[in-house]
Order: sequence, then C-alpha cells, then structure tokens
Amino acid sequence: MWLIFTLTTVVSWGVYGIMLHTGQLAMGDPVHGRTKAFLFVGLAYFLTAVLVPLAILYFAGAEWSFPGKGLWWSLGAGIVGAIGALCVLLAFGAKGHPVTVMTIVFAGAPIVNAFIAIALHPPANGWGDIKWQFVLGIVMACAGGTLVSYYKPAPGGAKPVAPAVAPAGPTAAK
Repeated sequence: MWLIFTLTTVVSWGVYGIMLHTGQLAMGDPVHGRTKAFLFVGLAYFLTAVLVPLAILYFAGAEWSFPGKGLWWSLGAGIVGAIGALCVLLAFGAKGHPVTVMTIVFAGAPIVNAFIAIALHPPANGWGDIKWQFVLGIVMACAGGTLVSYYKPAPGGAKPVAPAVAPAGPTAAK
C-alpha cells in the first residue's frame, strides 16, 4: 500500500506546479493572480488537510490529545510546506518557467531531505558510514535537475487555426 500512496504523491506533486501556474494565469490578473491562486491552494489545504483528518479522527474514535512536541513539529512542517508553495508561485512571478522551477524543486528537495535526515539521525560511525553510492545519487540528482532544466523542450507556438470556409454546394447560395 505504501508504494501506491507514494506514487500517488509523485503524480500529485508532479502536476502541482503546472496546475498552479495555469491557475495563476487563468486568474486573469497579472498583478495579484499569484496571490489569488495561492488563496485557493490554502482553501484546498483546509478542505483536504483539516476537514478530512478531523473526520477520520472523529469516526475512528481517536483520542483528542496532541502532545506539544508533535504539535509543534507538525505545525512547523505545515509552515515550511506552505512557504515552499508560496515561493513556487513567487518564482513563477519572477519569470521562472514552471518546468525549470519544479525540476529544481523536485531534484533539490530530496537532497536537502537526505542531508537534514543525516544531521538529525547521524549514521552510527558518523560520516564515514556514507557510501559512495549515496554521494553518486546526490551528484546524479544535481546533474539530472540541471539537464532537465537546461534542455527541456521549447514550447511550440500556437497551432494555426484553419480559416472558416463557406460550405460548398446548393446551400451556399441561400
């Protein structure tokens, strides 16, 4: 089951940037479109991340206690997640192309995650336990993000619209 949830996250977050950029543009407001789009991201988070867990906890009969350490770490996670989402929009507003922005985010985030995880939970023998394959993975993530960003396919121009043609035959003269 964990793999299904993981792959669902990959797909969800994989379409996130493009959908967010499209929503921003569709707001039709070049000055405040990003902020309006982010407002609806927040609403979606409220609906998905507040109401759904409340319903699950309620119907599961869960105990309604929230230890301080868990509460603050979880709140902090939500804050840094929201800051990340806001900065994605700000990057778009600063002329960052969605493919490039999201490639850097998704290539860079696992690297940051790996180093923070190591710092919080260091290997038994320190940095000496770090295998060359881990270092190679970091290098490959950097190289992959760079290659995708630099060599993404250029968007095609608008497709030409076929000119309207009057119907041929006896009805054309009417």
